[in-house]
Amino acid sequence: MAIKGQIDCIRKRDGDGPWDRISHVGGVHPDGTRWKLTQERAVHLMEEGWGFYVAVSGQAAWCEVVISQQRCKYIRTAADGDLPNNLLNLPECS
Repeated sequence: MAIKGQIDCIRKRDGDGPWDRISHVGGVHPDGTRWKLTQERAVHLMEEGWGFYVAVSGQAAWCEVVISQQRCKYIRTAADGDLPNNLLNLPECS
């Protein structure tokens, strides 16, 4: 069974491409401790079968790995198309 995790915060960086806008994603373990991963690590885990999602209006917006025209891998929510607004609208991780 795939491990599922809710992303509830991000770390942004100044970047022009969609792959370069988010440096880290984070959330809360079921035991209440916080976690934070680099976007690159989240991509790797997703390629290994993990699933991440963002809660949007009470619904799960599942994340997917995509490859930019510049051949860079990044994550976005499936509903976002080219603009990862569901992720970008999350608060900053501490």
